Amino acid sequence: MSGATVSAALLGLLFVCFTTAPPVQENVEISSFHINSTVTSRYAITVITSRVKNQHTDSKEIHFEVKIPKNAFISKFRMTIEGKTYDGVVKEKEAAQQQYSEAVARGESAGVVSSVGRTLEEFKTSVTVAALSKVTFELTYEELLQRRHGKYDLLINAQPMQPVADFKIDVSIKENPGISFLEVKGDLNSGELANAVTTTRSGEEAWIHFYPTSDQQTTCSSCTENGLNGDLIITYDVERTNPNGDIQIMNKYFVHFFAPANLIRTPKNVVFIIDRSGSMYGRKIQQTRSALDHILGDLDSGDHFGLILFDSSVDVWKRELIQATSSNVNLAKQFVKTIQDRGTTDINSAVLKGVEMLNKHQREGSASILILLTDGAPNTGESSPDRIRVNVKEAIGKKMSLYCLGFGFDVNYDFLEKMALENNGFARRIYEDSDASDQLQGFYKEVATLLLFDLELLYEGASNLTETAYSMYYNGSEIIVAGEITNNSLESLKVEVVAFSRSNKVTYAKDVSLKALPDVEPQHENVTQRVWAYLKVKQLLKKELTLTGAEKEAAKKEALDLSLQYSFVTPLTSMVVTKPQKSDTQIAHKPEERGVRGEGGRVGHGQVVPRVPYGGGGYHGHHFSLGGSSRLGAGRGYAGGATGSNGQPGGGSRLRYTIRGPPREPGFFFSPPVLSASPDYGYDDYDSPPQPMPTRISSILWNPPPKAAVKSVRFLSSSSGQSKPLCYDVPSASKLLLLKDLSSGFSMSGELTQSGTGFDQIALHYKTDHHLSVSTADINFSDGQKAFRLVWGQVPTVHQADGVSVILRDSELDVTLGGVRVVILLHKEGGNVFLWPAVRQQPKHGSLQGILAKTSLQYEELPGFIIKISDQEEAASLSTAKDYRLSSAPIVGCWLVRLQFALQGELSDFTVAQL
Repeated sequence: MSGATVSAALLGLLFVCFTTAPPVQENVEISSFHINSTVTSRYAITVITSRVKNQHTDSKEIHFEVKIPKNAFISKFRMTIEGKTYDGVVKEKEAAQQQYSEAVARGESAGVVSSVGRTLEEFKTSVTVAALSKVTFELTYEELLQRRHGKYDLLINAQPMQPVADFKIDVSIKENPGISFLEVKGDLNSGELANAVTTTRSGEEAWIHFYPTSDQQTTCSSCTENGLNGDLIITYDVERTNPNGDIQIMNKYFVHFFAPANLIRTPKNVVFIIDRSGSMYGRKIQQTRSALDHILGDLDSGDHFGLILFDSSVDVWKRELIQATSSNVNLAKQFVKTIQDRGTTDINSAVLKGVEMLNKHQREGSASILILLTDGAPNTGESSPDRIRVNVKEAIGKKMSLYCLGFGFDVNYDFLEKMALENNGFARRIYEDSDASDQLQGFYKEVATLLLFDLELLYEGASNLTETAYSMYYNGSEIIVAGEITNNSLESLKVEVVAFSRSNKVTYAKDVSLKALPDVEPQHENVTQRVWAYLKVKQLLKKELTLTGAEKEAAKKEALDLSLQYSFVTPLTSMVVTKPQKSDTQIAHKPEERGVRGEGGRVGHGQVVPRVPYGGGGYHGHHFSLGGSSRLGAGRGYAGGATGSNGQPGGGSRLRYTIRGPPREPGFFFSPPVLSASPDYGYDDYDSPPQPMPTRISSILWNPPPKAAVKSVRFLSSSSGQSKPLCYDVPSASKLLLLKDLSSGFSMSGELTQSGTGFDQIALHYKTDHHLSVSTADINFSDGQKAFRLVWGQVPTVHQADGVSVILRDSELDVTLGGVRVVILLHKEGGNVFLWPAVRQQPKHGSLQGILAKTSLQYEELPGFIIKISDQEEAASLSTAKDYRLSSAPIVGCWLVRLQFALQGELSDFTVAQL
């Protein structure tokens, strides 16, 4: 069925974007697209309305895709078709899942909210529209804007797939204290398009309109034939003349915005705990060094700081914290330049060492902060995340704050988030992109200038308060507290803030009369109540992460009740959308920030129940789930995340399945098929073309006959500049040409293990007389004149001569032969011992051959899980693989493709007769 896609997005505080899905086909017209965002007292309610007309003479499937901020809650969705409106209903997740499962069993389609980037998640739905008919989509979501670096940013990015005659962006901002500054910039406010932007300000209010004509949408400097492509950025802040803060009261609910200015900086004691394990190799460690260089330069001279580096061991730069004088900072910068990756990850010892350093350096009138940066999970020393959390919480004892920065998607972010929340801090993911250094610096700027600590906000006569105790207040941020005024006889709301600045106790007090409150426009009268509900739900969800037992269940229930009462799509609720055709049901789940994982599914109980007979949905299998959106073509399908027992969601493995065998007869539909499923890093591939699928499939028992597994080893391509690497499987026991440089006479070959884990042995040759043979038992080297033998695990050994270097450290062999540097790692996993080569340096000029010759395989992602290299396209599946090129062997997400496609050749092109 043909598709037309209408897309929009909001990024950061508000970010609206049209995706780069396939262009809208002829005769499917976006007749109008309106974005209306109303910001009242920092609370943004955004409505996106799209009208699409099917000008075909037959029905068409119209897709609606909306990207919204991860901090936002969807609160309303509706579709209007031929005068009839279909509304989404927010339900408890389990109830919604049951309704969804019943729809799936009837063969209906499914929809989700999925994570698509740093600050975005995507809502998708589709509907079949009759010939020459129209459909109107309307989505509403809500978000409390966060103040960072002294401002609120409104970023709108427009990239439609066709010029839209009626395209409008309307933003209105109303702030009772007054708007201190307002700026509109970006590509969409430059050149000819600047004429389409109008800005009006009047004291407490501002209006921004963007109404480009159809011609302007195609002729501007950042436009294409498909219409607009650029940003509209609105930056503003409010007047802050009252140090007691701004208090808004409407309909018995109040919101207190507290952000005092002109305060003296409070000194801080800060310890940076930096992961230098093997997985930080390359760009990660380079970006960390660069960020630390800038961060150290931003330390105030009154601050004291320390540096801790950790892998399997913990090293301190100085045994005690030192003052951030210019000379000390310069010395620290020189030290930072020497940080190198190595070893495994002992988070427990590193954080406890940081706590010990801060405890030894307590200064009255200062605050203590730990900043942990890591890209992996604890895998040496104390490796239990739960035990580490207990150890750290007991050591900190509420005396300092811990901020956890998780580098990349392989990190155990759930563990870091809980540990930070338990210790007066928060966690942030640092995305492994070219600007990771800027992300690290941006985080530090948020906590660079400490103004107040140990804050307590008190409200006499109010109840149902959101959080009122805060450990730190930083310059450029804002503390927001909301509550309900339940005493009807109360004449004024008494507000008091008690905090500490340096060695001084600071008190802010204010009485707000409840008798002469200003009139409120009807459209704004419930804003403070919704701010209260939004804050309450957000805080309860965070609190629930760190609680256990009855307290955890109580917090979860309160968050659920509020989510249902205010129709918020949260991690505890889902939106059920019943569509007009055949009562199709879709469900919108809010995803969690947990790194790479599958789309989940449910555990079956010995029956195969089809979601969609052919080409969609997934299958419930015996003690595992094949969930999510699957593909079925050329005899293979791809499914969602593997589950644990008893129907619990899986953690990130994806399953691949194959259906073999023809239907017996139309009345029976299937003789029991062979349904093979295994983790993507060792699956059974199909070995015969698919047979015709029946139009209906009855429920059948799953009882596959035994079948010998085809062993294979998973390889990862490099992924520089790509969203994720490609991965592919090579048959076990293959003898492979890994790398050959014709100009220098270097070559490296390896033989894969029979068990499908890695390499049994690797041989390197250089010129005519240098030979290095590496096995899981020993290392043998000869240069034509002398030879030596090394054994894994012996004391560190170094051999260097005439452009040749062989260095053995623990389980790593570092080899340099001419212009090629290779590190061979010895891995021990599940009783298996195997080798893996990691090319660290290739010749700048040379004719390279072999399976590892390509340093980065460039590809293009197309809609529908299609990967394109040059002019070739391949169906791919999202999968995972262990990156054995690093000693920590982190699990990474990847696009799984055929070997022939990834290598652009046959396996025989990369095999050798002998090593």
